[in-house]
Amino acid sequence: MSAWVKPALTQPQGAIISSKMQELQQSDQRWIQIDLTKQRLIAWEGSKPVYAIVVSTGKRSTPTRIGTFAIKSKHRYNRMRGEGYDVPNVPYTMYYYGGYAIHGAYWHRRFGTPVSHGCINLAVNHSKWLYNWASVGTPVVVHK
Repeated sequence: MSAWVKPALTQPQGAIISSKMQELQQSDQRWIQIDLTKQRLIAWEGSKPVYAIVVSTGKRSTPTRIGTFAIKSKHRYNRMRGEGYDVPNVPYTMYYYGGYAIHGAYWHRRFGTPVSHGCINLAVNHSKWLYNWASVGTPVVVHK
């Protein structure tokens, strides 16, 4: 009788994230790393960091989801609505999982502090650079 092997999806989240980061660093692919603990975003080309900035991620009551994702859609401007907020003309929005996005934030300057409803907030000038650099399909890795 052969031994049963656990599918990759049952691995602890940290092991999956770590494995994906190693795989991306061994490629020449563009990818985005979000470090929730340090409130940092790093744009990579394989193992070479090409851009690093301070961001604001989700606050405790509306946390940013951890995991491995990919840019699903890009919008130069987008309206974002949810419980307790309705923000028009959100610049350089890149959705990577459901309603979660990386985008510019013109309504605050508290970068480095978790203040969002789960999205990754960047200063508008930084979000413009990242929006122009990334494409649909660019991997996004979010970890603690």
